Amino acid sequence: MLRTETKVAPSFWEAVIIVLAIIGIMSASIIQFGAPPHIPILIIITLLIIYGLLKKVRLQQLQQGMVNSAQSGLAAVFIFFLIGVLISSWIISGTIPTLIYYGFSTVTPSFFFAIVFVITCIVGITIGSSLTTVATVGVAFISMASTMDLSLALTAGAIVSGAFFGDKMSPLSDTTNLASSIVGIDLFEHIKNMAWTTVPAFIISIIAYALLSPKRTTVSLENIEAFQTTLFATNLVHWYALLPLVLLVILSIKKIPALLTLAIGSIFGIALSFLHDTLSMAAILDILFNGYTSNTLNEDVNTLLSRGGIASMFFTITLVLLALSMGGLLFTLGIIQSIFAKIESTLTTARSVITGTAITGVGVNTLIGEQYLAILLTGETFRDQYKKVGLSPKNLARAIEDAGTVVNPLIPWSVCGIFITDVLGVSTVDYFPFAFFCLLGPILTIFFAWSGRTLSKI
Repeated sequence: MLRTETKVAPSFWEAVIIVLAIIGIMSASIIQFGAPPHIPILIIITLLIIYGLLKKVRLQQLQQGMVNSAQSGLAAVFIFFLIGVLISSWIISGTIPTLIYYGFSTVTPSFFFAIVFVITCIVGITIGSSLTTVATVGVAFISMASTMDLSLALTAGAIVSGAFFGDKMSPLSDTTNLASSIVGIDLFEHIKNMAWTTVPAFIISIIAYALLSPKRTTVSLENIEAFQTTLFATNLVHWYALLPLVLLVILSIKKIPALLTLAIGSIFGIALSFLHDTLSMAAILDILFNGYTSNTLNEDVNTLLSRGGIASMFFTITLVLLALSMGGLLFTLGIIQSIFAKIESTLTTARSVITGTAITGVGVNTLIGEQYLAILLTGETFRDQYKKVGLSPKNLARAIEDAGTVVNPLIPWSVCGIFITDVLGVSTVDYFPFAFFCLLGPILTIFFAWSGRTLSKI
């Protein structure tokens, strides 16, 4: 998308009006009317095409811009396919049921949200993938919260915060590697510099989750034993079922590409299922596509285990393609470039440059819903500006992570936001106010910019 040829040069205010209209359509459709995000995006695409035709841009050029942009998301589409397969294979292997079963034995309602946050932080750093953390450990914690009658919104907020802490600080994370490479700094120097904003965000978040965790006397635990009994009766709980998780960690440490890691993890999970089940190959293939269906007498267990499969990812994949197509039109019509040019020309001090970086990162996430583009576009736009005000490039890398990587799950129509909602069953709007770590990212990066502290000069 970065090489998309601009066909129109709208004025700054014309571009702003279009952007505000897009945000208005998105917000009203999703929040007020509860529409699936696909519908407002499709409406916006139609309106942008009409706008382009009125500007004398040929339909073929508009379509090509959409196609070029959608192609940039094919790697993510394949990952989503494999995550769907991974979830279903980890259910029949017993990995997810076993994690939940033993989780109920170790996690108590006291400090529950803080424990969820810390564990997802550890898992996220270990495997370097926020979405994989959410889809595995996150699913287990959501089930626990549901059974203990705890707030699902708060639990999801803690899961998202921990998962994206790991995504941000792990040397195995693709976004962390992308942010450091696009500004040309060492990966571990980048991670070390991010600690200035990440550690305070972590401390504030864990204190908040600890304070919001219920007291033991306020939570009913009557259903936990029945849940565990039903879960154990499925014959999916086995010690060896945790081996796929160990394998996933090893492959991540070895820096095996995500596609191969997910594929190998899925194959290993399927192989383990033969140790305790006699599913036919036809049944396994059906589960890998349509997901696993649980038929126990406990509806909570059924809800937990009836998930996964390639088909479960279709909602997310179609949204990703639509969102990227919309982004392609925005670039083809010069709307994004017009706003970027105006912002860049008004930033002349260190504090204003970092503030502009944060606002741009949040803006790209809001408009396009893609964290990689938020990192790429913001990094390329502001790289020279940081040199002009005497700031080291590692300040830029930190800012685009604080306002790019961790903000994406807060946008209802973003790639991460939709995926998390689909996997956890909690809407982005509901968990938004409780994703403390993600909310603190852009706030702290702007705070330190204006205070002048932790900034590195050239």
